Amino acid sequence: MATYCLTVARLQLALGHGARRLHVSAAFRAKTKVPMSRFETTSYVNYEKLKSNVDIVRKRLGRPLTLSEKIVYGHLDDPHNQDIDRGRTYLRLRPDRVAMQDATAQMAMLQFISSGLPRVAVPSTIHCDHLIEAQIGGSQDLAKAKEVNLEVYNFLASAGAKYGVGFWKPGSGIIHQIILENYAYPGVMLIGTDSHTPNGGGLGAICIGVGGADAVDVMAGIPWELKCPNVIGVKLTGSLSGWTSPKDVILKVAGILTVKGGTGAIVEYHGPGVDSISCTGMATICNMGAEIGATTSVFPYNHRMRTYLEKTGRGDIAALSDQYSDILVPDQGCEYDQVIELNLDELKPHINGPFTPDLAHPVSEIGAVAKKNDWPLEVKVGLIGSCTNSSYEDMGRAASLAKQALDKGLKCKAQFTITPGSEQIRATIERDGYSKILEDVGGVVLANACGPCIGQWDRRDVKKGEKNTIVTSFNRNFTARNDANPATHAFADYLTTPGGEKFKLEPPTGDELPARDFDPGQDTYQQPPADGSGLRVDVSPQSNRLQLLEPFDKWQGGDLEGLQVLIKVKGKCTTDHISAAGPWLKFRGHLDNISNNMLIGAVNIDNDGVNSIKNQLTGDFGGVPDVARHYKANGLSWVVVGDDNYGEGSSREHAALEPRHLGGRAIIVKSFARIHGTTPEKGSETNLKKQGLLPLTFNNPTDYDKIRPDDKISIKGLKGFTPGTPLTAVVKHCDGSEESLQLNHTFNETQIEWFQAGSALNRMKAMQ
Repeated sequence: MATYCLTVARLQLALGHGARRLHVSAAFRAKTKVPMSRFETTSYVNYEKLKSNVDIVRKRLGRPLTLSEKIVYGHLDDPHNQDIDRGRTYLRLRPDRVAMQDATAQMAMLQFISSGLPRVAVPSTIHCDHLIEAQIGGSQDLAKAKEVNLEVYNFLASAGAKYGVGFWKPGSGIIHQIILENYAYPGVMLIGTDSHTPNGGGLGAICIGVGGADAVDVMAGIPWELKCPNVIGVKLTGSLSGWTSPKDVILKVAGILTVKGGTGAIVEYHGPGVDSISCTGMATICNMGAEIGATTSVFPYNHRMRTYLEKTGRGDIAALSDQYSDILVPDQGCEYDQVIELNLDELKPHINGPFTPDLAHPVSEIGAVAKKNDWPLEVKVGLIGSCTNSSYEDMGRAASLAKQALDKGLKCKAQFTITPGSEQIRATIERDGYSKILEDVGGVVLANACGPCIGQWDRRDVKKGEKNTIVTSFNRNFTARNDANPATHAFADYLTTPGGEKFKLEPPTGDELPARDFDPGQDTYQQPPADGSGLRVDVSPQSNRLQLLEPFDKWQGGDLEGLQVLIKVKGKCTTDHISAAGPWLKFRGHLDNISNNMLIGAVNIDNDGVNSIKNQLTGDFGGVPDVARHYKANGLSWVVVGDDNYGEGSSREHAALEPRHLGGRAIIVKSFARIHGTTPEKGSETNLKKQGLLPLTFNNPTDYDKIRPDDKISIKGLKGFTPGTPLTAVVKHCDGSEESLQLNHTFNETQIEWFQAGSALNRMKAMQ
C-alpha cells in the first residue's frame, strides 16, 4: 500500500491537481503491473482487458450485468462478435490459468504429451493431494504415500518441469486450499480438473471444474467452450452467528435446488448478508455448489476478500482489486434467471445425508429423524477438514469446542480425525496451539490431503457391510464414498462431565485469520525451469500405474448399427458408480487398468445386481468390464442406457474414457448431470463428447422403459449430423420386433467435429 501511495503522489506531481486528480486512478492502473502470483512473476493480472471486454459486452447487450456475466464475458475470445444468450449459445473463452490434482493430472498430462505441443500456453499447476491414504497419522501416511506412489509423483514432477507446469509436492495440501491461498483472486477465470474447483469463488473468482481434455485445450492455447450459463441469484440478508456456519447456507440452498437445481447456472451470492461471512466461509459455500450441479458459484469483492489477500501475501492484488472494484461486483439493476432469498438471522444449523448431498435436516431434529429411519445412533467417527472446511477459521472453531470439553474433563468417545487444508494451515494451527487442543481431546491429525473425503481411508474399526454412522464436514456423502462401505451412513443435548455435572457447549468461536502472519511451513513447491525442452519424461511399457495413450478410432462415415445394450442402469448412477475412486485412484494414469472398474457400482435393472450383467454372446453372467472387453474383442460395439441425472458427482473424465476404451459408442439416458464432465451441458456431456462418444437423451423419458437389457440399438442420422437435429434409435428386440425412438443431443459444430475425428484430441492434432 505504501508503494501505491508513493506512486499516487508522484503521479499527482506529474499531472498537477484540480480536475486532473480524477485521472490518477486511471494513470495508476496503466502503469501498474501486478503478477498473478508470487510464482509467476511475468504473468500479470489483466483487469484492463477484463474491463474493456465488459464495457464492449454491456454496450452490445444494453443492460446491466451480473458479476458472473462480467467475469465470464470479460474472458471472451471475441467480445465484439460472440453470440450471447444465457442458456442457449456456446461461448469461446480464454481462461487465465489451469490447476490439476494428481489423480486427474496424470491423464491430463498424458493427453497433453499426446498433443505434441512443447509447453503450456497459460500458467498451470499440479497438486499432489488425492493419492495419500489415511491410516495412522499425517507424517506416517505421507511417508507411505511417497513410497507407494513414487512412479506417479516422478512422472508428474518431470512432466511439469518439461512442459512448464508448477508442481506442488505431496504434503503441500489440498488443491482448492492451495488455489485460495496462492492463485485465486477477484475476477480471475480458472479451470481445474476437480469438481470442487468452484471453491475459489469465495475470493471473487470464476473457477470451474473440468475434465482433463478441457484442461488440455486451455493449456494448448485453444479457446475453451462453455454453454452460456444462466445465473441464479442468492440474496443474503441478516448475519451468521452462534452455531450457524457458512456450510448451513449451502445446505439450505441445496435443499431448495436439489442435486439438479443448479444445472446450467452460476450461483451468484449478493446482498447485505454477504459481509457477515469470512472469505474462507464464502469458499466453503462455493465449494459445495458442485453438489447442486452448478457450473460454479461466486461472491462479490468485499473487505473480507481484501483482508484475506493481504494476509496471504497478496496486498498488491488487493490494492489493484480496489481500483477495479466496479467490475468485481454486479451492476445495479442486473437481472437473475432465478432469485432465492435467505435471511441468515433465521438460518438454523443443519446436517445433511445420508447417501445424498441434498437431504438436509436441522440439527435439532436429527435424533428423531435417525430413530424414525432406523439409522445407527452411535457415531463411530467424526471427521473434520477436507477442501470444504479446513481453513484456519474452521480449525479454530473446532478447537474452541474441544477446549470447552477438555476444561470439563471430557475426551472423545468416538474416533476423531482432523485434515488440515494445506501445509500453511497445518503449520499455523500447530504454532497457535489448535493442533494440541484437538489432539488432547482425542483427535488424530492426518496428512494435508483429501484422505477420507474421497475414499482414501484404510478404515478398520468396522467390517464392510456393518451399519454405522459417521459425521463429517466433507462435501459429499454418496454411498460408500468415504470408506468403501455401502452401509456407512455419512451426515453432522447436553453433555455430562466425569463428575456427573451436566453442561451445554457454548457456540464455537474462531479467528477468521491468524493474528500473526501465516506460518508457511515447509517449502513444497517445484518451480518449472524457463526451458524444459531438454528434459525427458519416461513411461515404462511395463508400468501398471502409467500408460501412454493411443488415439481412438475415427468415425467411419455411416450410422452406428447393431449396438448391444451393455447394461440398463437402474436409478442413481454417479461418477462413483461409473468409475469408483478410493483404491482405484492408483490406476488413474493407466487407462486399461482403471477400465476394470467401469460401471461396477451401477445397478443392473435386469437382476438388481451390481457388477453382474448377462453376456449376450455367451449367455453367461459376468462383471460389466469383463463383458465389455469380450464384446470389444469380438467386434461388437455397445451402448449404456441410464436413468435421470446420469453422471452426478466428481469431474471424472475416466467415466468417459473407460467406456470409449472398452468399445462403447453411446450413452443414452433420461437426463445427464452437470458434473459428469464439467459445467452445465459441459458437465454431464462434454467429457463424453471429448472422447468421441455420443451422449444422447430420450426425447420422451418414458422411452427408457421400452429398452430391454438384451436389445440391439442402431443410431440413425449421423450422415446428416447437425446441431439441433435429433437422431433416431432403431431398437431391435430379441423377438424380432422393432421400434424407433427420437434421441436428442446438444452437440454444436465443433463437437460434431470431435465425434467425426474420434476425439477432441484427435481433432486438435489434425489441426496442427
